[in-house]
Amino acid sequence: MRKQTKKILVIEDETILLELLADKFKDSGFAVNTAQSAEAGIRLALQNRPDLILLDVILPKMDGLTMLKKLRRDEWGKGVPVIILSNLNDQRKVSEAMKIGVYDFLVKSNVKLADVVEQVRNVLNPVI
Repeated sequence: MRKQTKKILVIEDETILLELLADKFKDSGFAVNTAQSAEAGIRLALQNRPDLILLDVILPKMDGLTMLKKLRRDEWGKGVPVIILSNLNDQRKVSEAMKIGVYDFLVKSNVKLADVVEQVRNVLNPVI
């Protein structure tokens, strides 16, 4: 029996980083959808129901935490694992994100792409 490919949704407004993340996840065996705004991210999330969402906080028009609050109102959206990947290292934002129910809050300058992929693997395939 073939292992099912896990679906990731990456919501990031910086085009270069978005492409780097998408390529890294594809090379690591994930199916990847991308969005550059919170509005597109919500739409894609609800349509495609990814196994995990990687979400930036600072996005045009609507920020990532506002988007996540809206997503959490949906029955499916309540349970989807979300990892925040942000330039912000603001304790208030980290605390707010944790209250909304994110799995982790990663600061872009503190992690390598390989670390992000590893963290996603840990969420989707926990060692029992």
